[in-house]
Amino acid sequence: MKIVIDAMGGDNAPQSNVEGACEAARNWKDIEIVLVGDEAQMKPFMQQAPANITVVHTEERIEPDDEPVKAVRRKKGASMVMAGRMVKEGEADCMISAGNTGALMTTGLLVVGRMDGVERPALAPMIPTMDGRGVLALDLGANMDAKPEHLLQYALMGSIYRAKVHGIERPRIGLLNVGTEARKGNDLTKEVYPMLEKASIHFVGNVEARDVLESNCDVLVCDGFVGNIMLKSLEGTAGSLFGVLKREFTRNWMTKLAAAVLMPALKRLKKTMDYKEHGGAPLLGLNGLVIKAHGSSDSRAMLNAIRQARTALQHDLIGTISAEINGNTSGK
Repeated sequence: MKIVIDAMGGDNAPQSNVEGACEAARNWKDIEIVLVGDEAQMKPFMQQAPANITVVHTEERIEPDDEPVKAVRRKKGASMVMAGRMVKEGEADCMISAGNTGALMTTGLLVVGRMDGVERPALAPMIPTMDGRGVLALDLGANMDAKPEHLLQYALMGSIYRAKVHGIERPRIGLLNVGTEARKGNDLTKEVYPMLEKASIHFVGNVEARDVLESNCDVLVCDGFVGNIMLKSLEGTAGSLFGVLKREFTRNWMTKLAAAVLMPALKRLKKTMDYKEHGGAPLLGLNGLVIKAHGSSDSRAMLNAIRQARTALQHDLIGTISAEINGNTSGK
C-alpha cells in the first residue's frame, strides 16, 4: 500500500505531516509513504526517517487563500496537485492533505476524477458523539446543492464506509431533518425519504440536529449547505463551552480546587470531542482514496489519518463502493 501525503498542506506543515508520517511508517511496515513537498523544509524533521518513507521534491504549494479552481489548474507542480496525479496515474493508492479544502475537492474532481455512477462526491468527516462511537456525516461541504439521487448515493457510500473501515455490521442511516416524522422537511428530504426506505441500507428515518451527538445513527445524510452549517455550529458550541469551563474553573481558589477534582473527567470529555482522534474526512465518490485532514492537524492527527487510510485500503473501500453504486445504477 502506497500513501502519498501533501507535506506542505495545513497550518503546521511540514512538521506535523512529516512527524506523523514517520511515526506511521515505523508502526506499519506494510505501507509505503511518499511525502510531496519542499525537501529543504522537511529535512529537519526527517532525522532517522524509516526506510519506507520517500520524498518527492517540489517548491510549489497551494496557499490557504488561493482560489481553488485557478490554483489547481495553474499550479501543476503544487504538492497537492502532484499527490493527486500520483493517485490518478496509479503510482499511489491514496492521498492525504490538510491543505485548502476547496483546492483538495477540486483536485479530487479534476485530477483524480469521479467514480463511474457517482454524480457528486461527498465530504464525509466523523462527528464525535458522547459515547465515543462517532457519526459519519455526509455531505458536509463538497456540494451546496443536492438532488435526492445524490443523497441516496451518500447513504450508500456512507454505509459501506462504516462497515468496511469501522467494522459496523449493519450501520444505521439517518436523514438530517427538522423533525422525526416521515412527512417533515423540505422538498428534498420529503422526496429522498421513500428512496432511502427502499434502498439496501438500514435506514432509521429522520434525525434532528439536537440528537446527533447522542449517537442515534451511524451515518447522517444531508446536503452540503445544511451539513456544513451544522458542523460549524457544533464546533463553535464545543469551543465556547470549553472556554466557559476554563474561565469558571479559574475564577478563585475554590473553583480551582473543584477543577483539580474534575480534571480527569474533563480531559476524557475533551478527548471524546477531539477531531484528532478521528483522523480525516474521506472525499467519497472519487476514483481513488482522498482524505482531507483537519487544517490544524498535529502529528497525532496525521498519524490517525494514515491509520484510517490503511484500514480503508485493506478493505478495498473504493472497489466496494464502485461495485455497490454501479450495481444500484444498473438495477434501476
